[in-house]
Amino acid sequence: MRIEKILITGGAGFIGSALSLHLIEKGYKVNVLDNLSEQIHGKNTSDSPLYKTIKDKVNFIHGTVTSKTDWLKAIQDCDAIVHLAAETGTGQSMYKINDYVSVNIGGTALMLDILTNEKHKIKKVIIASSRAIYGEGKYVDEAGNFVYPESRSDEDLLQGKFEPTYKNAVNLKLVATDEDSVIHPTSVYGITKQNQEQMVMTVCSALGIDATAFRYQNVYGPGQSLRNPYTGILSIFSSLINSGKEVNIFEDGKESRDFVFISDVVAATTLGIENDNARGQVFNVGSGVATTVLQVAQTLCKHYEKMVPLKITGNYRLGDIRHNYADISKIKSILGFIPLVHFEEGIRQFADWVKQQEVNASGYELSLEEMRSKGLLK
Repeated sequence: MRIEKILITGGAGFIGSALSLHLIEKGYKVNVLDNLSEQIHGKNTSDSPLYKTIKDKVNFIHGTVTSKTDWLKAIQDCDAIVHLAAETGTGQSMYKINDYVSVNIGGTALMLDILTNEKHKIKKVIIASSRAIYGEGKYVDEAGNFVYPESRSDEDLLQGKFEPTYKNAVNLKLVATDEDSVIHPTSVYGITKQNQEQMVMTVCSALGIDATAFRYQNVYGPGQSLRNPYTGILSIFSSLINSGKEVNIFEDGKESRDFVFISDVVAATTLGIENDNARGQVFNVGSGVATTVLQVAQTLCKHYEKMVPLKITGNYRLGDIRHNYADISKIKSILGFIPLVHFEEGIRQFADWVKQQEVNASGYELSLEEMRSKGLLK
């Protein structure tokens, strides 16, 4: 399939800007539809480092995925869409429910409505899904059965019982989450990403448009927004460490995530565009390695050479999961994807980049108070 011109929604964001630049280097023409959200880009969007990287290199449409007019302008003469635009943040999604549903579900529904009812040249759609659709990760019980724990109860969390439980099982063992694992999101954000994925895969198949879904794990690296207090613990921790403030470690610090470097995410997404074997497939995109939150904080302190207090508070957010890391055997076998940047090297590159940035006042404390006031942080 010949693809020449690609629309990237959210193309001025962290993943989108890196993908835009990579695709331009490969000779593609790129349209970007982005609303330059203040939460990500700041009040003066013309000073946004992410926007500056793509300015004058792409055909930029300042607009929103909730506007039909903006969509029609953005998809003109495009062969493919990489749909990244979304409200992100597990915690924030639990109280800005209408915003998350309107943008993530409504914006995707509008895209699919246009693809169904308007003239266009779109042959392929890549949808950015998320590990959040899985909820808690995959475990093995003492009998060797795969089990999928539900959300942890407020009562257990309040007592410091942070590990998930499943019926009468004892000593659950965490294993990698594969694409056939049970989908049971524990946050509004996860629900919206599940809905996006299912709509795209269902409607595009009916229309004869190739579709691929990528379930991204925790993406990090140079270019990550340091302004947004609702997403990306690396950015949040970096702002606190470089301001000399103590780092609030939720739960007991042993909760874990799969951190995947930005260049690896760009490489995987590009394979989805270029490799016809991606048609109709859903892939995990991660490193395949679980890293604890405490490890993240300690590694950042080491690279910044600033040993601020790491305060393990026992605080917790309703909607958060305990563990999840990706089984990436499917994307390896079908697309030949292999993550190249290991965590220690990725953190080094990220920290070196952060050191060159201006230290901004963090809105992190305010975001915590916002959640506390709504009973979502305890």
